Amino acid sequence: MASYSVGQLANLAKVAVRTLRHYDEVGLLSPSSRTPSGRHQYSDDDLDRLREILFYRERGFPLEEIAAILDHRSVSPSAHLRRQRDLVSERIRRLQRLSAAVERTLEARRTGVQLTPEEKFEVFGSEYQESWETEAEEQWGDTDAWKQFRGRSTAYSKTDWQCIQAEGAGLNSRLVEALTAGVQADSSEAMDLAEEHRRYMAEHFYDCSYTVHRGLAAMYLADARFTVFYENLTPGLAQWLHDAITANADRAET
Repeated sequence: MASYSVGQLANLAKVAVRTLRHYDEVGLLSPSSRTPSGRHQYSDDDLDRLREILFYRERGFPLEEIAAILDHRSVSPSAHLRRQRDLVSERIRRLQRLSAAVERTLEARRTGVQLTPEEKFEVFGSEYQESWETEAEEQWGDTDAWKQFRGRSTAYSKTDWQCIQAEGAGLNSRLVEALTAGVQADSSEAMDLAEEHRRYMAEHFYDCSYTVHRGLAAMYLADARFTVFYENLTPGLAQWLHDAITANADRAET
């Protein structure tokens, strides 16, 4: 039976060594054996379990639920495969629905149709409220950032917004992964993610200088709605992102 070091397994699975160590710490995936010198070694069975973990992780399952699924003694490997097949099939159906929506949006864009309230609800989720736009304009309407945001956002189609949302969701997933893996907010890895966050804002919404980015970071803690958004992704993320943004700004300004 083959065996793999933590580095070899990380390379095979395209994950960070830090992620594997975190999985070991929380009891989700522990090495099956050790070498005579005491180094951890993973087996083919461990590799199979990691594939299942990453499959469920990509579907958005929290680590605690993944552990419960994989460790349920009454569930056979074949049952896991059938469940994964069903999840993939459902994702295909969602992508087909999204493809149809994109086609409708392309047609709407050609005719100059703007997003309706119903489309905004569909793109931004069930928590979206039209009143947020009014409130934001009342608070920041005289700022250059708001004018840039309104100028760019009104030109975006539903497809554009869906792409922006997908990009943001991917970034948020990496932020969650870094925090849960124990990455320190003032580390190079965390600051690089904060810089990616700043560039995301600058590319899609408004010029986001390091000073503006610091202001955003402060708002993530001062405004309960922003705090709740990040805390719902994973506990502690609002503070961690604030600290990473601040550290990145300090790095850039020194």
